[in-house]
Amino acid sequence: MDSNHIPRTLPRQSATFDPHTMAEIRRAAATGIYDIRGAGTKRVLPHFDDLLFLGASISRYPLEGYREKCATDVWLGTRFAKKPIHLKIPITIAGMSFGALSAQAKEALGRGASIAGTSTTTGDGGMTPEERGQSKTLIYQYLPSRYGMNPDDLRKADAIEVVIGQGAKPGGGGMLLGQKISDRVAQMRNLPKGIDQRSACRHPDWTGPDDLEIKIEELREITDWEKPIYVKVGATRPYYDVALAVKSGADVVVLDGMQGGTAATQEVFIEHVGLPILAAIRPAVQALQDLGMHRKVQLIVSGGIRNGADVAKALALGADAVAIGTAALVALGDNDPIHEEEYRKLGTTAGAYDDWQDGRDPAGITTQDPELAARLDPVSAGRRLANYLSVLALEAQTIARACGKSHLHNLEPEDLVALTIEAAAMARVPLAGTDWIPGQLKF
Repeated sequence: MDSNHIPRTLPRQSATFDPHTMAEIRRAAATGIYDIRGAGTKRVLPHFDDLLFLGASISRYPLEGYREKCATDVWLGTRFAKKPIHLKIPITIAGMSFGALSAQAKEALGRGASIAGTSTTTGDGGMTPEERGQSKTLIYQYLPSRYGMNPDDLRKADAIEVVIGQGAKPGGGGMLLGQKISDRVAQMRNLPKGIDQRSACRHPDWTGPDDLEIKIEELREITDWEKPIYVKVGATRPYYDVALAVKSGADVVVLDGMQGGTAATQEVFIEHVGLPILAAIRPAVQALQDLGMHRKVQLIVSGGIRNGADVAKALALGADAVAIGTAALVALGDNDPIHEEEYRKLGTTAGAYDDWQDGRDPAGITTQDPELAARLDPVSAGRRLANYLSVLALEAQTIARACGKSHLHNLEPEDLVALTIEAAAMARVPLAGTDWIPGQLKF
């Protein structure tokens, strides 16, 4: 056969050395530094989409959506605090700092959360007047860095969240690049202006659960035992971490999965450290149940919550509430295609913009540039967030009613099935069409 007529196979790219991996190797070789970014994991992970609800029919009786009530409220901090928190919806705003976000964005988060009847959280770097002034319920994060921390602000808060880990970087500290250390941020954090800041990865004055118990006692004394004390952990060893948080005296445990995306850190951290939130909820709930503390110590989960179905699934697996971060920023207006031309000038595109740490956000949300930040109207952005939170609650109610539940907290694991073996094993619910839960023996 003429060699010119021999069929040729098409070139085939490697699944291991895909274009992104090749580009990262070339970038590392050219710069000699690791890549830093935000926006959470890009890889596909088992998630809430891998679960389905079993709606009511004959064996279960559904609720009529327009006539029968399905409650959404939640109490947080009922274990020890004199003033536990009562929220209208079980969807809270996660901690995102002033510094990472503009003052306008922090104000908008407070406005939106207050309209919806829920809480927002300070994040690293202290409490701003804009956020405290517009947040009916504000949680103060107490982080290893202690940036901006003072006892007066602890007393002004409605609860205190001791942050031990975050889903995007469990075991690692946060980063705030120098271009976002403005005069105001530098003053609040007692840092030099324009110099890169890296937060500590662990608290400076304690090293284990016994010390954590002492620290929680100190915080209770400072706040006259009024404020609920949360403990936040990144999802790594959820059973033991939740159990130790409870034994240390926490009123609420916050569990953050690796899909949590508002922190800036090394890409290798984001993609390769931690657990998907789907794999972390059931061990955490098991720890609470084994200690006889489920529903007595409340569990808030976060990391990739996007819609009302995600909310309902998290609650069905045993959580008391969820927290949102990335979705809240999108609701405010981040990654909006109306800024596509400016995103392209930054070498990216709307929906894929992950260089939040650079401070050049054209939406005015993840920036300290006065001109960019001024683009965000806190009032209208707050309304958008409130609308979004309302939709999440309504969607979760719709699912709960379809399952015959009169409160979101009445949802339970047996309302769920999984589409994949991985999701079935992680969520500990049956594979769809079977009664098989991988990893569990049948007797």
